[in-house]
Amino acid sequence: MELAKTNRMNDLLEFYSKLLTDKQQSYLELYYGDDYSLGEIAEDFGVSRQAVYDNIRRSDAALEEYEAKLHLLEKFTSSNEAVDTLAAYVHDQYPDDSHLRHLLGKVQQQVAR
Repeated sequence: MELAKTNRMNDLLEFYSKLLTDKQQSYLELYYGDDYSLGEIAEDFGVSRQAVYDNIRRSDAALEEYEAKLHLLEKFTSSNEAVDTLAAYVHDQYPDDSHLRHLLGKVQQQVAR
């Protein structure tokens, strides 16, 4: 399985898992999070390997569709990158400004939520 796809699916699950059924959540968490094979998931749930494969593909598509409409992951990533850039700038340009560092810490906490 491709690492980039696994990382993306895990990230999408963080934002949108509650919009999936319990079974979809379980399959995706086992497949992407715990690195179970399709056969292992099928055995655990008493279904065919094909049923697991079909469910995972539909669930992947649903997560991508949610992201295409809501852009939560994109916004989160963009915000984190902007704060990281700001933090580096503050560190380089204002290393002794405790008030600015305090404010930056507050922003970093908000973005981390």
